[in-house]
Amino acid sequence: MEDQPQSLKSLFAKAEEKQKELDASPNTISATFQENLASAITTFEESLRVADQVSLFSSNETLDDISSRDLPYLLIDYHLAELVLKITGGDRKGNLHRAQQSYERFLKLLDNYDILSKGDARLLERYTENPTAFSTASTSDAAARRDMKIARFKDEKELKRKLDYLKQNPSVLHNDENAARNLHLTNIDLCVHQTFQSLESIAQELQILAFAPPPQPQAYTNHDARQRTDQHSDGYSERLDSSLLAAGVNGPILSKDGKPLRPFTLLDTRQRLQQGVFRPDHSLPTMTIDEYLEEERKRGGIIEGGGPQSGIQPEPDEDDIDKADEETMKARAWDEFTEANPKGSGNTLNRG
Repeated sequence: MEDQPQSLKSLFAKAEEKQKELDASPNTISATFQENLASAITTFEESLRVADQVSLFSSNETLDDISSRDLPYLLIDYHLAELVLKITGGDRKGNLHRAQQSYERFLKLLDNYDILSKGDARLLERYTENPTAFSTASTSDAAARRDMKIARFKDEKELKRKLDYLKQNPSVLHNDENAARNLHLTNIDLCVHQTFQSLESIAQELQILAFAPPPQPQAYTNHDARQRTDQHSDGYSERLDSSLLAAGVNGPILSKDGKPLRPFTLLDTRQRLQQGVFRPDHSLPTMTIDEYLEEERKRGGIIEGGGPQSGIQPEPDEDDIDKADEETMKARAWDEFTEANPKGSGNTLNRG
């Protein structure tokens, strides 16, 4: 029997060391973290098994019957529940129930030794009556709920302050058995506060998961196998609905009489499809502004002239005889017109 407590001591110390390493890890979703988490959970479960084998705790005992060095073993289920809640992936609902059961064993064990305070004992009764709707502040009055939350926060803050003081004075713990025992009991009280908060969070999360749709099992059929065989190694498929199938849209594209049921795009070559993978999501310009203006000028889309520059007459070229004769003939024609049509001759409407 003397070898078993030593084995429990080494297992518990190993589990606590792993838990400290996990608490210091920033990435809780990495594969390495989850592997170390599974190892720590296994070590705590082994510690719990050994504690049960040696009957470390009994319902016939009181708190005074537990030695100070055995008080930390009361927290095995608490540590186990805290680690289970950090598991990512898999059956989340199952992990929540698993952590919930560990918290329940932890609280019931403390209740058997009358370690819980009167307020915590009432919370345990309330939780036992309705675990799925448990709340640390069950009153419907918002002000009363806030006051209860603040009171529990102050109590937890005071426990942390007391715990920090005891940890910062290790000499007192070594020389005073009562101080060491008080340290363990204070730590247990703090864990009880955090347990009820976790149970409230678990109840809320389980209520949310109750409305989530159940996961649909993926059943592969011959049609799915044919779709996989139509797919090339580079991801290209000759099927018209390959992009829709990849997006999870099932069903035919065309009806029986050939009418399209949903929009789709026909591509002529695989190269064109591949070239369009990394293109920008906006249309790039195909010509410069000067090229566009030149093209518009050729099409007659730009009206030139007008403005103050249009009144400036170009200087005549004296060497251009043909141009000079043309201007002379134009001037003579205008003179002949003005002589034949004097000013006002065309306005005969108001003459008497």
